Amino acid sequence: MYKIGLVGLKTSIELILDMAEEYKHELEFISYSYVKTEEVEKIVKEHTSHVDAWLFSGPIPYEIAKKYIGTDKIMVYVPATESGFYKSFLEMIYEQGKIIEQLSIDTMSLNNISEEALSQLNIKKPKIYTKVFELDVDTNELLNFHMNLWKKGKTAGALSCFPSVCEALREHGIPSYRMSISKIEIRQTLRILSEKVKASYFKDTQIGVEIIEVEYFNKVAEEVKTPYHLQYLELRLKEILIQLGETINGSFSEKGNGRYMIFSSRGAIEREIVTLEDTVQKLAFEADTTVAVGIGFGETAYSAEINAFRAIQHSKGMKKRGIVIVQDDGKIVESPGDKKELQFTSRTQNEVLYEKLKKGNISVKTYKKISALIHKMKWNFFTTKDLATHLEMTERNVRRIITDMCEVDLAQCVGQETYATRGRPSKIYQLL
Repeated sequence: MYKIGLVGLKTSIELILDMAEEYKHELEFISYSYVKTEEVEKIVKEHTSHVDAWLFSGPIPYEIAKKYIGTDKIMVYVPATESGFYKSFLEMIYEQGKIIEQLSIDTMSLNNISEEALSQLNIKKPKIYTKVFELDVDTNELLNFHMNLWKKGKTAGALSCFPSVCEALREHGIPSYRMSISKIEIRQTLRILSEKVKASYFKDTQIGVEIIEVEYFNKVAEEVKTPYHLQYLELRLKEILIQLGETINGSFSEKGNGRYMIFSSRGAIEREIVTLEDTVQKLAFEADTTVAVGIGFGETAYSAEINAFRAIQHSKGMKKRGIVIVQDDGKIVESPGDKKELQFTSRTQNEVLYEKLKKGNISVKTYKKISALIHKMKWNFFTTKDLATHLEMTERNVRRIITDMCEVDLAQCVGQETYATRGRPSKIYQLL
């Protein structure tokens, strides 16, 4: 059973738990309530290792927690939609006995739905004063915003995202209501969470294969002093790899000539990428040579092994050997878990793109890798030197590829940059 960390205000948590009864056989909810949003950071830092996924009662705690929770965790939140706005607006009309024609609202910049919600009402629309805030907002600032408008006679009521702001406003006699989540939003979010957990489970239990190759093993064998020294080296290498296999609950086998294979599950392999990196460093130190690693995932042992062979070939083609993963959907992941991690695919279903690449004699994998790097680095414009540095390719080779891409309208030259020193100006390109 998956453990779900449920974070929110006490009232929101109670409402969510009431509606989560139908999922009690597959999901175990562990509640972490807070009074002030500043408490969210501490909650997720202390308990992220105790849960498999997180459910937040709204976008505010979710955005705060996202800074501190790894991307491997499932994270969902109950969104603030028009129904939540309508709920608080109707409560105001009912309690006040009239439609408030002048209203102040505070809303999060990432989720501003108040104006859109009002535009859908076929009634005389109230005059709205909106305060858009960021995550690090001081609630006193929001309180002052509503208070100042009230004192100037510009508003007759307020809607806020924060219960503390509503309470403070009511103490001053100002009609104020919290824009809270509704049952419709909770029900949909629980459905999404359940589907994500099931998908994660099946993904986690896929078969994973690691192929680890100590390169130039024949040369290493030739340079050892005696056959005994070679046997001792092989024993040390196998000991290191058996320890890795034990860590990931895998099945270890030796394929000869410096190549080894470990079968395990996808989840176990992904969780121990750091351990694999340490293992590679130990192997490289013992053998005094480079080590290539290819990981393959698949629904069957055969498909996982095929993907692992593709991954090891990709790793050996990199200037600086690194860990490469080929997933069941064809996605390639270079240096997983590292800040240099790059994900791209070697497939495309876009016939127009395929024809252009074919005409330009450019492989799908090369184009997708370049495109993935540009988007990761958030480059609006780039030079061949930029690409060559990050792709570990010669600038001459990159220049040829980009020239071919320009000829088939996949990129275009948009200018040049000159330097104070001598040399040919570098062309500036843009991906189309």
